[in-house]
Order: sequence, then C-alpha cells, then structure tokens
Amino acid sequence: MSETSPKLRAVLDGIPTYKPGKPAAAGGPVAYKLSSNENPYPPLPGVLESVIGAAGNFNRYPDMACTGLMNELANRFGVPVSHIATGTGSVGVAQSLLQATSGPGDEVIYAWRSFEAYPIITRISGATAVEVPLTDGDVHDLDAMAEAITERTRLIFVCNPNNPTGTAVRRAELERFLDRVPSDVLVVLDEAYREFVRDDEVPDGIELYRSRPNVAVLRTFSKAYGLAGLRVGFAVAHEPVAAALRKTAVPFGVSQLAQDAAVASLLAEDELLGRVGSLVCERERVYEALVAQGWTVPDTQANFVWMRLGERTADFAAACEKAGVMVRPFAGEGLRVTIGEDEANDIFLHTAEAYFKEL
Repeated sequence: MSETSPKLRAVLDGIPTYKPGKPAAAGGPVAYKLSSNENPYPPLPGVLESVIGAAGNFNRYPDMACTGLMNELANRFGVPVSHIATGTGSVGVAQSLLQATSGPGDEVIYAWRSFEAYPIITRISGATAVEVPLTDGDVHDLDAMAEAITERTRLIFVCNPNNPTGTAVRRAELERFLDRVPSDVLVVLDEAYREFVRDDEVPDGIELYRSRPNVAVLRTFSKAYGLAGLRVGFAVAHEPVAAALRKTAVPFGVSQLAQDAAVASLLAEDELLGRVGSLVCERERVYEALVAQGWTVPDTQANFVWMRLGERTADFAAACEKAGVMVRPFAGEGLRVTIGEDEANDIFLHTAEAYFKEL
C-alpha cells in the first residue's frame, strides 16, 4: 500500500501563521517584554481569589451559557442579554463571526496593516481577503474601504483603535462610512483597546450599534482588564448576529476560571480605571519623549506606540533586545512597543534616543 498524507484544505497553504510577541529569553539579559499588548499590572483585587475558588471545580465543565458573565455584561452596557455572545478572547469571537457570515466566494474587507489575525481567520473561512492600505498617517482609509464594497462583501472589520498603529477613527468619519455600507453587510468594530481611548471624538461602538442592526462590537478582557492568559472576550450585536455567534462558538470554550475572573474584574472597575489612567499617563510620556527625540509617531489611543521604520525595523528591534526590552517588529514596515513598567519604558526611550542620534 502506498503511503499518502491525509487530504487537507488547499486554502491552508496560503494562510500565514500568527506571530505572538517574542518573550524574554529564559536566563538571558532581556528583562522586559513589550512585544505583546499585555497589561503589566497583576490581577485586579478579588480576581485571583475568584480564580482560585473556581479552580477547585475544574473537573467539571464550565457554564456553557456563561450566565453570570452574560448578565453582568448586559447590566454593565445596558443591552439585552440576547445581544451578547462570549468566546475565547475577541479573536475567538471574530472567527465565529466569519463562520457565521463568510465562506468561499465571499469577501471580507479590512485595513492593512491591522490586526494580524484578520487575514488568518478570513482565509480559514474560505473567504477572500480585501486589504485596503492605511492612509499616509497610518489611519483607516474609510473612503477607500467603502469603495471596495462589492456584491460579494459580507463582513468589514474596523479596528478602532487600530492594532498595531494605535490610530483611531473619529465619530463623524465613522458614521459617514457606516451610512455608505449596505444594510446586509456586517461591520465589526473591533474595540480591544477601547478603555485606553482619551479622544472624545472617538466614538464608543456600543452607542453606534444601538441604532444599526448591521454593526457588531468586539471587546476583550485581555488588555485593560489584564486577563490575557484566561482568554475571554465578547461581542455586542443585534439578536440575529449574536444568536449566530452562540451557535458557532466552541462548546464550553470559555472556562469557568475565565468567567469568574471576568465578572470579578467588572466589579473592580474603579481600580481598573485607576490602572488604565496610569498606563495612559505613561503612554503620553513615551509618545512625547519620542516626538521630542525627533521621531515621527502617530497619535495613539491604545496601550502601545507605533514607529514606522521601514528597512531599519529589524535593526532597531535588535538594539532594543540588546538593551533589555523585547518589542514587536513587522518586517520592512515598523514596530509596535507596548506601554509596560516604568523601568521598561525608560530603557526603550534611552535606546530610541541613542539610535536616532546615529541615523
């Protein structure tokens, strides 16, 4: 009998592999990881205790309906429980959105560069990715995205603030764009970094969703809430979309530890806001220091800064690693630097200053 491999979908050949932020080398000189958009603070008060309590029962399946978390989210955002769906981080919910809306022959529009997972999950669904370049200012080109809509378009991602550039689309521009999108095309406002926004002109997607049945909003507990390791996110969408998400979600995907931690995090919101405020202050310090050094850095509303370095990207990333911080390079384009501990930010800024002087 001849040996053959199992037949796999041909579409997998063109799918890029997701690249996580590079960790600090074990036992090496690197002390700080600024390559993933993690929260540097420990769990909020009461969260660790809730996880420890839930851990005693992890021989049991979690509540598949995420009842407690769904109810808490509904109260927090003033929406019906039937308009909420949970998943394994916002990226897990995003993949369910594609499963529910898009397949072979369909098109999915998103800006590029934007969140790395978009091309991966789009191609996994079998749909065609339509990537629309950012403007020269590294912001979504919503006019060009509207022009890219065809009869085959099923879903549009708008990452706001955008990962990895940190730039955000403002209310008037976003509303004009939404007015141009056909009512049968789903627009997904990916707001993983919403808590870090300080520009009053950047809208809260949940307010936009209320009057627009074709708008869904993604949120996560991985960033501001500091639960990246527990993998829990959610969508707020009108009932037909939310119901489809619950159908396509992986059964029991959100662990009980994650559910309980998310609820405890929502109840510790005062502490959360204080921590986010501190990170925003650090973000402004880092941004202003880079500008003062001479760098051109786009305004950021996220918990990171973006530096478009082109062919110098890998070289500068190596200089940062040598100095003791890991950053996230995107080869030939630029790099993203998460706002971390004060000491880590200082090391990065000193490295950036020295590097700029040698240009």
